[in-house]
Amino acid sequence: MVEQSGIEKTFILSDPDQALSILGVNDEYLHLLEEGMAVNIHAFGERIVVTGSAVAVDRVISIFEQLTRLLRQGVMINNSDILSAMKMADRGTLEYFSDLYTEEIVRDAKGRSVRVKNLGQRQYVQSVKHNEITFGIGPAGTGKTYLAVALAVAAMKANQVQRIILTRPAVEAGENLGFLPGDLKDKIDPYLRPIYDALYNIMGTEHANRLMERGIIEIAPLAYMRGRTLDDALVILDEAQNTTPAQMKMFLTRLGMNSKMIVNGDVTQIDLPHNQRSGLIEAAKVLKNVKHIGFVELSSADVVRHPVVASIIDAYEKYNQEQIKKHESGNN
Repeated sequence: MVEQSGIEKTFILSDPDQALSILGVNDEYLHLLEEGMAVNIHAFGERIVVTGSAVAVDRVISIFEQLTRLLRQGVMINNSDILSAMKMADRGTLEYFSDLYTEEIVRDAKGRSVRVKNLGQRQYVQSVKHNEITFGIGPAGTGKTYLAVALAVAAMKANQVQRIILTRPAVEAGENLGFLPGDLKDKIDPYLRPIYDALYNIMGTEHANRLMERGIIEIAPLAYMRGRTLDDALVILDEAQNTTPAQMKMFLTRLGMNSKMIVNGDVTQIDLPHNQRSGLIEAAKVLKNVKHIGFVELSSADVVRHPVVASIIDAYEKYNQEQIKKHESGNN
């Protein structure tokens, strides 16, 4: 909350029944806007009064206008929509906000539309559609895995591919696979959990499991890709920052006819031994000018989780840059 100072403007809802959709249950969206935009907001029926700095107030009024437009289009608003609107308002791109909702990627297991939430995600989706291989590079929370799975399911439903293959390197983040209980599948499955979660959310647990049993959807560690040619498939490599250059080359050369690949990773979360180079970082240098390969860089501004997640990412990035400067000055 901010002090009651600055200017005050009022937004009038054309339909009082929109109040709950605009403000959220227990004014949840209102509180998000107050915290994220540094304003005070008070709702009185169809009147929403916004108080704060002139710039912030104008941005919040514009956000309400965009949200109202979405409601008229029949789009149900949730937390991530509010976060996306705030970020686009701060970046001066709010006028394109409603454009994000013109295209539905797929419907999830509960019948809800899966759409992009920001311009970074839209660029990612467009790259997948127009390239054989797309690299999505960015921090956690930017929706890379979820969008990749959604695009894969949509492609299979449209008969553009016959199967979906999801993989990731089995690199321990401070743990040792050998000490985990069970067989190899039991040891590997925890590392693939984000992929399972996205798949179950979009397809439903029972349907996804049936397709996995039939081999139409395959989830496997990266090592299982060696020696194969992957035709008629959409292949997703997650956590690609933890591949070695040799593993990355092996994976990319599995691309078969009528197939696409999506390679996702976060170069700030590398769990390889210190003497190992990341295959993702090398690929970005080696393949940047190769036709039919797209690179999309997402940032903290594209994070669609709680606002504090973006702040955490920015704080760590600032800290890391400061450490690099100290290290460089110490060597001079």
